[in-house]
Amino acid sequence: MCGIVGYIGDRQAAGILLDGLEKLEYRGYDSAGIAIMGKDKIKCCKVKGRLENLRNACRETEVSGSVGIGHTRWATHGEPSVANAHPHLSNDGKFAVVHNGIIENYVELREFLGEKGYTFSSETDTEVIPNLVSLFYKGNLLEAVIEATKMLTGSYGICVMCTDEPNELVAVRKDSPLIIGLKKNEMFVASDIPAILKETRSVYLLEDNEYVILTRDGARMFNMDKQEISHDVYKVTFDDSAAEKAGYDHFMIKEIHEQPKAVRDTLAGRVVAGKPIDFDGLKIEEIENVNKIYIVACGTAYHAGLIGKKAIEGLCNIPVEVDIASEFRYRNPIITENTLLIVISQSGETADTLAALRLAKKHGAKVIAITNVVGSTVSREADAVFYTHAGPEIAVASTKAYTTQLIALYVFALFVAEQKKLLSDAEIEHYKNDLLSLADSVEEVLGCESAIKKMSKKLVNQKDMFFLGRGLDYAVAMEGSLKLKEISYIHSEPYAGGELKHGPIALIEDGTVVVCISTSSDLKPKMDSNIKEVVTRGAYIIGIQTEGFDTNGFDEMCSIPRVNELFSPVVSVIPLQLLAYYVSIAKGCDVDKPRNLAKSVTVE
Repeated sequence: MCGIVGYIGDRQAAGILLDGLEKLEYRGYDSAGIAIMGKDKIKCCKVKGRLENLRNACRETEVSGSVGIGHTRWATHGEPSVANAHPHLSNDGKFAVVHNGIIENYVELREFLGEKGYTFSSETDTEVIPNLVSLFYKGNLLEAVIEATKMLTGSYGICVMCTDEPNELVAVRKDSPLIIGLKKNEMFVASDIPAILKETRSVYLLEDNEYVILTRDGARMFNMDKQEISHDVYKVTFDDSAAEKAGYDHFMIKEIHEQPKAVRDTLAGRVVAGKPIDFDGLKIEEIENVNKIYIVACGTAYHAGLIGKKAIEGLCNIPVEVDIASEFRYRNPIITENTLLIVISQSGETADTLAALRLAKKHGAKVIAITNVVGSTVSREADAVFYTHAGPEIAVASTKAYTTQLIALYVFALFVAEQKKLLSDAEIEHYKNDLLSLADSVEEVLGCESAIKKMSKKLVNQKDMFFLGRGLDYAVAMEGSLKLKEISYIHSEPYAGGELKHGPIALIEDGTVVVCISTSSDLKPKMDSNIKEVVTRGAYIIGIQTEGFDTNGFDEMCSIPRVNELFSPVVSVIPLQLLAYYVSIAKGCDVDKPRNLAKSVTVE
C-alpha cells in the first residue's frame, strides 16, 4: 500500500522524487522520506505525516544528488513516526531501502541478524532488508539483493541503493507492483504509473521475482537464477491531465462528475444497437460449460459484485456466489474446471483478490478480471480481462470505478444471455438501449448536488446513521454506508429492510438518521412498511427513490430518474456519493486522503 519512487540520471533527484511521491500519496500518507546518494554517503530526509512536511524539511536540509529513492508510507508494522519512516539504512549506512509490502518472518530475521551483531532503530519489518543486503554484499549489489530476498517470506516491492555502487539502483517485486520508467540517460522505478507520467510514457511492467538494475544507460532485468530476461515496452496512453483536479476542489468530486463519461467510455464499442455485445473478445465457447460463478472482490468492488450476482442469475440462470476476497480461500471453496471466477479490482493489484485468482487457476477454473488499470497483475494473470476505462481514480474513496464495474457486470450478463439465446433479440435490444441511456440519467441525477449539499449540513453532528434498502437497493445501501464511513468517520450500518425487526430497530430513537433507498416497484410496498416502522420510532428519514414514487413522509428526499430497475444502482448511488462527500466537507475532513486508508491494498 505504500508508494515507492526511484530515480537515476543527471538531474537533481530530490524534486523528481517529491513530485513522484505526490502522485502516490493515495497509497499511504502516514510518513514520507527520501534518500539521496551523496559523494561518499547516503543522505536521508524523513518526516512524520504528509508529503508537504517532507517538502518543507527538504528545503531546510541539503539533499543534493542525482540518484535517489523515495517512499510514502501506510503504516503496518510500527506507528507513524520518523524512526519508522522509509528509507531505512543498514547499520553501516552503506545501503538504503524503500519497501512496499509485509515481511512476514521479520521477527525471525531480526533474531538471526541480531546474533550477527546487527541492531535495529525502528519497529518496522522493513529494517531487516538493508541489513540482510549488507550481510550478503560481496561487491555485487544485484547478487546481494537476490540472496537477501531468498530469506524473505511475504510480499515486497523493493528498491535498494549502495554507496559502493553509487551509479545504480536495484529493484525487485513479489506480490507488490513495480514499474520501470524509460527515458534517455535516466531511469525511474515506481509503484504506479502516475508517479512517473510527467517524465515518460515508456515503461516495463515487472513480474513477480524479477530483478532490475537501473543505470543512466538503461535497465537490465534478471530472474532469481541471475539469468537476464527481457520485456516489451508498454506505452502509457491515458491523458496525464486525468490525474489532475482540473479546477475541482477535490479528486473525489471531480471523479463523481466524471461518471457519465466513464459509463459511456466503458460501453463504447462493446454495446452497440443492432450489433452483438462484445465482452472484450471473450468467446462463449470458453465458458460454455460453466455451471457455477464466483465473484470475488474487496470493499466497494465487493458491493458491485453483489449487484452483478443478481444480474447474472436473473439473465443467465447460472448460480453465482459473491465472496470477500480475504475470506474466499480460507473456506475451501468448491472449484472445478467448470467454475468461472470473476475478480474485480480497480487497481488490479489487490493482494487478497490476486490470491483468490491464483487459487482458482490452480484448480483449473477459468478467470475473468474486471479492472481499471491496463497492464496490472490481475489483467496479466487472468484468462480474460475487461477494462473499465474509468480513467485514473485518485481519491481513496472509489466512485467512478464502482459505477464502471457495475457496467462491466451488466455487459457480461447480457453477453452470456445473448450468446446462449436466453433472451429474444428484441429483449436484448431493449436492455442495450437502456444501458446506453444510463449516462444521461447519471448526468441528470448530478443535478441534485446543491440539494444534497444543503442536506449534508444537517448531518455534521451525527454519530450514527443507518442505510436501508431491499433487493438491489440493499447492495446500494451497503456502498452508501461505506462511503460515509470512509470519508466522514460517521459510524453507519446498512440493513436489508426486512431485517429491521430482527434486532436493528432497537437502536432507532428520536432523531436517528435513516437513509432509505427505494427504486423497485415490486418491493416498494414492503419498503414503505419498513420506512413507517422507523418513522414511528422518531427517525429522521432521507429518501433516495425513483421519481413518481410516493414520498412516504420523508424529511428529506432526492428523486432519481426512472431507469430499467436492473440498472438502477448506477443512478441511485450518485446521491449517496454526493452525500458522503458533502458531509465530509462540512466536517472538515480530508476527503481525498481519509485517515488510516490507502487506495491500493497490496498487502493481505
